[in-house]
Amino acid sequence: MLSKKFLNHISNVIEHSISNVQSVSGGDISKTYLIETSHHKYFLKINSNSNALDMFNAEKKGLEAIANTNTIATPKIFASDIFQNNAFLILEYIESKSPNDKDFENLGQQLAELHKHQSSDFGFIDDNFIGSLPQYNNKNTDWAKFYINQRLLPQIELALSKKLLQHKDVPKTETMHKVCNDIFKQVSPSLLHGDLWGGNYLISTEGKPYLIDPAVYYGHSEVDIAMSKLFGGFGISFYDTYHKSFPKTQEFDARIELYQLYYLLVHLNLFGGSYYNSVKRIFNTYF
Repeated sequence: MLSKKFLNHISNVIEHSISNVQSVSGGDISKTYLIETSHHKYFLKINSNSNALDMFNAEKKGLEAIANTNTIATPKIFASDIFQNNAFLILEYIESKSPNDKDFENLGQQLAELHKHQSSDFGFIDDNFIGSLPQYNNKNTDWAKFYINQRLLPQIELALSKKLLQHKDVPKTETMHKVCNDIFKQVSPSLLHGDLWGGNYLISTEGKPYLIDPAVYYGHSEVDIAMSKLFGGFGISFYDTYHKSFPKTQEFDARIELYQLYYLLVHLNLFGGSYYNSVKRIFNTYF
């Protein structure tokens, strides 16, 4: 349970007395709590890892980048700081419900509006995180180069260092560049959520979509779609509505698998060998 000193500090930060604290589910990386006062409900994330404040500040910057587009909601941010070696992030608490077809339609339409916010370069103003792993965002005008150098290779190198992959498993970099140059055609840099699985959006009880836990950067819009499909997918009305704004083009299915490769490598590095076969299959299929 949270210490009295810590709760007093949080109370001072939000400028209200805390009436109730309740542990809630909210991810694998941090401890999460519902904090209630007589005025508001807050979502509190706490993490004591050495890079936790950097992670929370990156999350804050990502939520702000999405919110500034005025396309899809994100929880209001109240504070990101550290106290007694515990980094914390305080957000608005969103009362949520299970999505219906209309909710998925709204989510698809609003995600498409987010993706219409574009940049001249792929990448982002800062590096950030994918889960608890570093995500590099050095800017590049060439999508294939960015995706290979900033996404695939760092995760491959980490997996090699952890002996989760062997060198014989890994395709040659020249082959990756050739394949990606052939398949990644006419890609524009869209603002991405960056980690859009089923646990990283909410539908409020009023039916309003929210994005949470982003890993933002400017990349190919289909990256968010690829992640959304990796663990079961969203409702069909989400994809039907989204693709009215971003129609599928030639090699769509191949790109989806190549973009899922990044997330599978991340899961391999975070959770171990159960993801090896999925990674190896995509290597063998495309490279």
